[in-house]
Amino acid sequence: MTQTEAPVSQYAERVDRSEPPVLALPVFELCHVGVVLRALLGVQGLLALLLATLARSPAEWLEGFMEASAVSVPALMAWLLVVCGLHLRLAAWPMLRVRLALMALGALCAWAPWWLGARFMDLVGADPVSPFRGVAVAACGATAAAFLVQALLLRARAQAPSGMQARWVELQARIRPHFLFNTLNTAIALVRVNPQQAEQVLEDLGELFQAALAPDEQACTLADEIELARRYLDIEQLRFGERLRQHWELDPTCAAARVPPLLLQPLVENAVRYGVEPNEAGGELWVRTRRRAGSAELSVCNTLAAPGQGGHGLALANVRERLALLHDVAANMEIEVTPQQYCVRITLPL
Repeated sequence: MTQTEAPVSQYAERVDRSEPPVLALPVFELCHVGVVLRALLGVQGLLALLLATLARSPAEWLEGFMEASAVSVPALMAWLLVVCGLHLRLAAWPMLRVRLALMALGALCAWAPWWLGARFMDLVGADPVSPFRGVAVAACGATAAAFLVQALLLRARAQAPSGMQARWVELQARIRPHFLFNTLNTAIALVRVNPQQAEQVLEDLGELFQAALAPDEQACTLADEIELARRYLDIEQLRFGERLRQHWELDPTCAAARVPPLLLQPLVENAVRYGVEPNEAGGELWVRTRRRAGSAELSVCNTLAAPGQGGHGLALANVRERLALLHDVAANMEIEVTPQQYCVRITLPL
């Protein structure tokens, strides 16, 4: 084996020894905005349908729904808050004990706001409320909790390694060959044009290959992704020279945001390919991060050589789907296109 072959065998050994990743997904992971929204909309939707079958007019249905929401919304939010705080402890309990405990908690959370409302009615001199209704409200809370527990179990089962992890590996496998092929072509072109810079190019290329061929991980930090994108753009800078004009505006408070591996690199690669390469005068590339209302916003913008010029959107679709797998609805990706500029903005939870 020659000396120049050593780095390749080193990275191959790294890949061969890597083990399939395991996603640690707590069964009762309710500290997620997507789960909370689905639970709230699901319970309120079922409540609205049930009351619609009993109401004799739209006005009666609306009045009943408003009264029921005054109990169901605070009850559900209290239940979600308590379970979110106890989800690590609940994960160690037997399943039967978990079901019974959460049903009892659901009954208590539903009965408490009803009891407060009944006491308020007594204070204002309204007709007394039947205690039987309190029992019925508690039973409804326990039943709703039982359905929510079952829904959470089904969600955890759907996100098990056999399902979600297989999809994750598939998406990651799609982005890697595309990334490595284009980067290698860039390095080859640079070696031919300027052999004196070959050593620096190959060092950066080695770091890029090491990151791309590292063992699969569900997430890395935004700071790691920025460093990887800088190395890629260093290679492209040697290729395009003054035609590639980079602008970095980075907020250090966003560095710890969790992102899928190889998230930023395809975005800057597209920016170079469609914003700099086709234009004889080159183009501008902006990479910005900033903190906004407890979230990290990442934006990659580039000037366009011609209006409407672009690819098939496969890399963007890949990025969008991997964001959804990692953060669900807590992350958002928007694309803004003007005749002079193309921007991709990603919002990440902090």
